[in-house]
Amino acid sequence: MPASLFHYSYPGVPVSFLYQLLICIAAPLVFLATCLRGVRDRSYRDRLWERFGFTQLKFSQSPIWLHAVSVGEVQAATPLIRRLLLNSAQRPVLITTSTPTGAARVKALFGEQLSHAYLPYDTAAAVRRFLRRVAPYGVIIMETELWPNLLSECAQQHLPIVLGSARISSRTAARYQQLRALFARSMPAVEVGAQTAADAERLLGLGALPEHVRVTGNIKFDIEISDSVRATGVAIRERWAQRLVWIAGSTHDGEEQQVLAAHQVVLATQPDALLVLAPRHPQRFAQVAALLKTHNIEFVTRSSQQPVLPQHSVLLLDTLGDLTSFYAASDVAFVGGSLVPVGGHNLLEPAALGLPVITGPHTFNAPDVADQFAERGALRYVYSGKELGEVVLELLNSPTERNRQAMLAQAFVQENRGALARLLELINEAGIKAS
Repeated sequence: MPASLFHYSYPGVPVSFLYQLLICIAAPLVFLATCLRGVRDRSYRDRLWERFGFTQLKFSQSPIWLHAVSVGEVQAATPLIRRLLLNSAQRPVLITTSTPTGAARVKALFGEQLSHAYLPYDTAAAVRRFLRRVAPYGVIIMETELWPNLLSECAQQHLPIVLGSARISSRTAARYQQLRALFARSMPAVEVGAQTAADAERLLGLGALPEHVRVTGNIKFDIEISDSVRATGVAIRERWAQRLVWIAGSTHDGEEQQVLAAHQVVLATQPDALLVLAPRHPQRFAQVAALLKTHNIEFVTRSSQQPVLPQHSVLLLDTLGDLTSFYAASDVAFVGGSLVPVGGHNLLEPAALGLPVITGPHTFNAPDVADQFAERGALRYVYSGKELGEVVLELLNSPTERNRQAMLAQAFVQENRGALARLLELINEAGIKAS
């Protein structure tokens, strides 16, 4: 939701009119940018008409509609989606995402069990067209995607609306406050399952009603890691014999350089150590491979399906859907998006697998989770590539400390499970019968 468009005030101009004007201008520009991106990445050419609500999907009865922006939200929502598929009395399930990587993850996880569409741009016409064609039974929006026209049109059609595992930072909430008038009619109709009490207070400040807001917790704690994924991790690790392995997951531009600097620190003492480097976005795989070549690093790519040989110090994970298995094959995990100001990614996945977890200082996407991990001694913060290397080396050299931190992390995840059950209860009370 581009609240930053409203950073400046326009005296005498109603914010609703201004939003409708700007979104109608922005939608074609975003569409053009998507088309241009499709020149390099074919996935962005897929079903472009859906961006304007022209979905071709047909349903025998109104579907339960769940929106998850991209890969991370899809992954977090997976336990909920499985319950929807199991318990919704044969009612179809529709998942929307905003990104092709999110769409690919939906396909990989669920195949033909459900339908997928791209979320339309938030123009009134596109949203109405989408709702008319899909005719949903109710909508569940994961985390916080507050699109004014989407919420308004759903509210006007008296659709049950649930914000599931909702989170909103203080900075984002302040920006949304400038758009509060746009949510005046829709937010009172929304049922909110907030991650924390602070998130609940911020959403109340945007117009949600107290009786419609409760703290259900973070659904990511209910992470499900299948036995097959764990077994795959074990099988991968067996191929690497006695090598110490650390993984840098979901890294971003400007972060790989620091990770490689960290690996040089590790190699100075543990020359046989292996780094699994997993960039967050597929479109950057080639860029990161070029970076490795520039640094004269011996590496192999996952997509090549070639074995990791003793001379390879880095495995570039340039495939989708494999990160969890490679977490399971590693000794220590660094979670990216945190040494650069992206906000950090999912700390819970490696923790649930029993790995000691390291993160950078930029964890504003989920600061409560990171701080609670750190307070328990289950998470280490680092502030540079050099410090990352030193902490990784410390953990690789000390199985006792590695196991201690891993056990604390696993216990913390286990203690905080239960958000899924609370969210399902809220969804049912909202009128979306899902269990």
